[in-house]
Amino acid sequence: MKKLFKLILNTIPRPILIRLSIVVRPVLAFLLKGSRFTDPIDGKSFRMFLPYGYGTQRNNVLSPSTLSLERHRLLWLYLQNETDFFTAPKKVLHFAPEQEFYKRFKKQSNLDYTTTDLFSPLADVKADICNLPFEDNSYDIILCNHVLEHIPDDTKAMQELYRVLKPGGMGIFQIPQDLSRATTFTDDSITDPKERAKIFGQYDHVRVYGRDYFDKLRSIGFKVDEVDYTKKIAPELVEKYCLAKGEIIPVCYK
Repeated sequence: MKKLFKLILNTIPRPILIRLSIVVRPVLAFLLKGSRFTDPIDGKSFRMFLPYGYGTQRNNVLSPSTLSLERHRLLWLYLQNETDFFTAPKKVLHFAPEQEFYKRFKKQSNLDYTTTDLFSPLADVKADICNLPFEDNSYDIILCNHVLEHIPDDTKAMQELYRVLKPGGMGIFQIPQDLSRATTFTDDSITDPKERAKIFGQYDHVRVYGRDYFDKLRSIGFKVDEVDYTKKIAPELVEKYCLAKGEIIPVCYK
């Protein structure tokens, strides 16, 4: 199964995968029913989660029902338990909307919800993150997760995120991060896709963020809280929800 998933991830374009998953997901959820692991997004439980990863695959990380990964389930729990995201009126901008969130956020009557991306079939507005077609100070909440590692000029992208966020607004900008690195690594001279996937995690990533990521956001003007939310969750639930212990949520304020 691991080899099959790796082949699928590395050969089928992501927009097509999104469309195919709508058909495959109910079948997977039925076949893997159990009680060992639970997806907190929909409350469904399974005997196992699926493996996932473009290079080295991780076991028990992809939920069969929502197709969420560790970071999605962690973000859901944070929004649900630590914010008023699901109850207060909010104008929300969501970059590269994740399928596990898209329909749920769309249904929230308290949210004025807009999605944006250059390529995603789920995007309401096709836009370049470095040149956004939105007015200054437009959004209460911006979600931009696992996007910035794809953007060559991430400084410009961060400046645009800051510009369209309202004063007092909140942004959550998760990225794949190597917390053992003090500084972010990039090397444009590496052009072979396989080598880039080996070094950067995916062939289309342009950097590996280190601990300096938070200070870069601060240099743009954001107040940044480095939230290790797994510390607030009981260890048995971290395991049951298949979360990545120690993952940091960058919660940014303007």
